[in-house]
Amino acid sequence: MSLQENIVQIVSHPHLSPKQKSNYLALEAENSLPYVAVSEQVSDAMKDGIICDMFEGHAPFKPRYVLPDYAKYLKQGSEYLALSPAEDFDDALNALMVLYHHVPSVTNIPVFLGHLDALLMPFVAGLDADAIYRKLTRFWILLDRILPDAFMHVNIGPTDNIICRTLLRIDLELQQIAPNLTFMYEPAITPDDLLLQATTNICFCNKPHIANYSLHAETFDKRGFGIVSCYNALPLAGGANTLVRLNLKQVALKATSIDDFFQQVLPYYGQLTFELIEARSAFLHQQSHFFDSFLVKEQLIDEDRFAPMFGIYGMAEAVNILQALSAKELAAAIGSQEATDLSSNAYGHSQAANELGLRISAALANMVTSTPVTYGYKGRALLHSQSGISVDKDVTPGVRIPYRTEPDPISHIQALAKHHQYYTAGISDILSIDETVKSNPQAMFQLCKGAFSLGFREFTANVANNDLVRVTGYMVKRSDIETFKQRGSRSNTSGLAAEAAMNTGILQRQARVIAHEQAPFVYE
Repeated sequence: MSLQENIVQIVSHPHLSPKQKSNYLALEAENSLPYVAVSEQVSDAMKDGIICDMFEGHAPFKPRYVLPDYAKYLKQGSEYLALSPAEDFDDALNALMVLYHHVPSVTNIPVFLGHLDALLMPFVAGLDADAIYRKLTRFWILLDRILPDAFMHVNIGPTDNIICRTLLRIDLELQQIAPNLTFMYEPAITPDDLLLQATTNICFCNKPHIANYSLHAETFDKRGFGIVSCYNALPLAGGANTLVRLNLKQVALKATSIDDFFQQVLPYYGQLTFELIEARSAFLHQQSHFFDSFLVKEQLIDEDRFAPMFGIYGMAEAVNILQALSAKELAAAIGSQEATDLSSNAYGHSQAANELGLRISAALANMVTSTPVTYGYKGRALLHSQSGISVDKDVTPGVRIPYRTEPDPISHIQALAKHHQYYTAGISDILSIDETVKSNPQAMFQLCKGAFSLGFREFTANVANNDLVRVTGYMVKRSDIETFKQRGSRSNTSGLAAEAAMNTGILQRQARVIAHEQAPFVYE
């Protein structure tokens, strides 16, 4: 369709709100501009679905993700916003809500709302538990109604405090899609009963994510980090200037052998991915004037703390394709077709396949850490296991095991744990758990601790038949998916979730039982 036809379709859409229409119209305007200058090779790779710019727009005028230093803001106030430093709890909540409306992102809604318990604990003096609960409940509802986007993300933990415990209580009671929530866990700091509260929440509402705090902290400097959007880990007071992802399935299809994949094809398309990263970052940093904003002038963000995210997806398909190439070579050598039977040799289920996947992750990590970028965190991009988008078909997010083929949860964790060391900008595997876990929340607690002991950065689980469902890393209500086509949604992300349900099979994940699949018999 022409630009005018697209605009007419948007403004006359029966289920979009005026605000949603404005957002789509803005995207149409931006994408009517010429694309940032890239080589013919990059353009061809994008057309072929090998490299994807995540539909960030033709002329990136704002970073993908922004993580302001909210603590600094509450302490100093803001000249631009004409706000004095916060003096009490209500001041702090009001000041945060004001700033949230001035923090951009790829969705036009802030993807990081701060380490909320650390931000608010200095202001709890004189308030009892009931007052804190009532104020935070109103605030939680306000966030969901005014900023209706499931990529909006709050961090809490790893310390034990009344704000942290109260937010976990409220999040379970309200069961909103927004804000997304990550609980930070650090064994030396976090008491077991607080972790149990978080894992019990997962049993009933599939929230929160639980992050391995120490593993993330090792990646970043003392100023800190935040978990944003789906589960992306980025520098505090910085963010991600862009996210470009590489489709490993399509890369593998270009290879003639496993050696060709590692020696020629992956390095070639990796460098094209870096070329696109450079082009998009250059426009943002050199032409958009974003870094002239008050966020920089008031030292809430620092341009040097922004990094491009080098994303990957389709690991499962890439491994299976390369395994098939190897099997065909073996079959040709021995004159037999038996070697081509890969039914029991698939990614996530075979040691050989899993080791090949790890080899790919290690090669990607080496590529990203050895390639300088002009606008990066300490001069480098950050590697990210990208969780998929709603239009992906026949390709698995990140390094995950394909839906409907998931092994039991313990085997699932063991198959993927070693990948987590490489993906410093975030990685998440959604464990599909049978709803019987609700009668034994300790099982989820133990599964989480076991995953972290094996090196998981993020623990995420989807318990079957909960109304709240984790899509890629964000949340949707199953009931909203069913009604979206009939009447739309006040949430900006329900449409994406409905499309993902149709294209990616998120509602067909195979729910598994944590314990008895590995030990199905009781011995006396």
